[in-house]
Formats: sequence, C-alpha cells, structure tokens
Amino acid sequence: FSQQHCTQAVIAVSGGIDSAVALTVVTRALGPTAIWPLLLPYGEQDMSDARALCEFNQIPEAHWQTLDIQPIVDLICSSRAIDTNDLVRRGNVMARVRMILVFDRAREKSALVCGTENKSEHYLGYFTRFGDAASDIEPISQLYKTQVRELATQLGIPDQILTKPPSAGLWAEQTDEAELGFSYEQADRVLSALIDAQTPPQEIVIDGVAPSVVAAVCARVEQQAFKRLVPYTME
Repeated sequence: FSQQHCTQAVIAVSGGIDSAVALTVVTRALGPTAIWPLLLPYGEQDMSDARALCEFNQIPEAHWQTLDIQPIVDLICSSRAIDTNDLVRRGNVMARVRMILVFDRAREKSALVCGTENKSEHYLGYFTRFGDAASDIEPISQLYKTQVRELATQLGIPDQILTKPPSAGLWAEQTDEAELGFSYEQADRVLSALIDAQTPPQEIVIDGVAPSVVAAVCARVEQQAFKRLVPYTME
C-alpha cells in the first residue's frame, strides 16, 4: 500500500514479533506521524516491549493510546457466564474486544486498521475470526512466521522482541507453539510444500520433520479451513 491509498493507520501493538514488523513496515511506508498505535493490555499485562517498539519507530508519544481491556472483557464474560477456565471463549472475547477498540480508534482518526496476521497463522487457523484477523490492510500476510522473523532481523527490530516466544497473550504462560504442538520452523516447511508447492499431504516428506508432525500440520490446515471462509469471500 502507499500514501496514495492510505494516509493514516491504527495498529494494535502487542510487543510480539508480528506487530513489531507490521508496525515498522507501515511506519516506514507512511511516516511516524501518520501512525496511531493502540496498546491493549488485559489488566497488569506487561506492555514495555510494545512501548519500546513505538519508540524504536520514533512515533510521537502523543499518538500512543493505552486502554485496559479487562473491565470490558470481564463484563462480557460475566454477562455470558463464561467460566474463568474456559480459556478459548475468554480468549475470543479478548480478541474481539481489541478489534472493537482498534476500529473505533480508526474511525476517530479517519484511518485504516493495519493488521498483523502472518501466512502461517492464516493457514493454521491460529486467529480469532472477527477479532485479531479483522483489518483493512495486512502488510505481512504473505510471509510465513519464519520469514517474518528474517524480516525483523533485517529491519533491526530490538533483540528482546526477536527472542521472545511467540504468544497471542490471551492467558498466562500461553505460547503459540505449545498450543499448536509443533514449532513454526516445522510448520512453515510443511506449509510451503502443502500450500506453495501444492504437494498432496500423503506425499510430503521433509528431512528433519517427523511424519507425525507433517500429518498434524496438514490435519490442522484442513480442520481450520472454515476460519478462512467468511460470508463475503469465495475461497
């Protein structure tokens, strides 16, 4: 995208590598004064890395806004009788509350919402529909997670972001790879064969990746296909 199509952008900055790269890319495309970062912690969630990324991109501090989503999330969960142990439902509520706040901020600033989804998350279904997947523009959606990490290195993203375990930040100690059951390095090699090379799952053989992992990745892509379909697409 370019300034011809978008002059202002709002982006939720978590402090993870995806939001780091998306923020840096959109900032370099539009300039620091055109970016409105939104920091959306749940309660006492640490946002120091998110603030460091805003500073790294020289975005004016007056443009940052921090909103604690806990009161809204807790109210919804209470009204819907969502148990505190039902992590998936609570996580979906958190993602969708963040989406509402990001789009409202974009409306306030006459801006577009910049998303942070990567290609690995898209095909693995590792996102909340109409939550963290909702956006107007997606600058890193054609990059697998491992490619996002490579780009982050080239962009000079701070080391503490590069070495942080990938996490959606939806509950304590949650990490992407523990929840998925395999690493992004493994998944991306399988996805490249399955999606890019269009190799049938039963024919995928990759050195260093166990057949059980290949099967698990392919199965998840199929199981989560419904997430890639919304009423206004024809995929």
